[in-house]
Amino acid sequence: MDATAIDAVRLNFNPSGLLTLNAVIGLMMFGIALDLKPADFTRILKQPKAPAIGLATQFILLPAFTFLLTLVLPIAPSIALGMILVAACPGGNLSNMMTYLAGGNSAVSVSMTAVSTAAAVVMTPLNLAVWGSLNPRTEPILREVSLNPLDVFVTIVMILGIPMALGMIVGRFFPNLVERIRKPFKIFAVIVFMAVVGGALAANWNNFLKYVGLVALVVALHNACALSIGYWSGRAAKLPPRDTRAVAIEVGIQNAALGLILVFDFFGGLGGMAIITAWWGVWHIIAGLTLAFFWSRRPLPEATA
Repeated sequence: MDATAIDAVRLNFNPSGLLTLNAVIGLMMFGIALDLKPADFTRILKQPKAPAIGLATQFILLPAFTFLLTLVLPIAPSIALGMILVAACPGGNLSNMMTYLAGGNSAVSVSMTAVSTAAAVVMTPLNLAVWGSLNPRTEPILREVSLNPLDVFVTIVMILGIPMALGMIVGRFFPNLVERIRKPFKIFAVIVFMAVVGGALAANWNNFLKYVGLVALVVALHNACALSIGYWSGRAAKLPPRDTRAVAIEVGIQNAALGLILVFDFFGGLGGMAIITAWWGVWHIIAGLTLAFFWSRRPLPEATA
């Protein structure tokens, strides 16, 4: 199979389905934010080292390393740009659960997720535009779609920033209501999200099966590099082992759902980008849970944070 053929593939996702996916991502962010408190942000000011290392790794080292990876791997341009997009996304909320299972510092994980989601409003479009334009094979794609970082910024504000702010406000002023709706709301949002994505996958099943083999090894390598960069950054900074585990998982678990939104909103479902982002969303769960299980069998002596 010609590896570059994937660049000509456009996955089908009708406008109503795309609008629903945007809305569902916003609902999921709202549900996550119900549990966030100002302390999750201010904790970084009181104990800044671990979250700062993690955020620098998330938004500087990982995108830069991914850019170098796209230069050396024999991959199609759309796959390379998909890798850059995934690396530009913030950490996913699943990282908090995985950090807990791994015996990592959950407070650090929650703080990093909260701040990285807020920072993504600026850093995601910036990293995508900068690193995508520096790669001579992906730059023509950005030029063809006339990607405006400001448009990406507005989209991320709408589906992450505003729902996060609203969720924190509701959590702050209506705690009794939140106690009643938190769990069913999250379950509802996840079920609807899975249904929408499942419908999109079913509509593109043949293309997915045809090309997923091209990206499976790339995603596994990329994700392993992300986890390793997070882990060794923590080690190099002499973080406590529990903090190092939190940073490693946070950097390795990306918000692939946000990535898919951007692929369909701005790149018309470009094959390589869509398939690599979708498969990352599957693979990072497998890899993250495997690593969490491995670390859970190796408890650390520190007291829990």
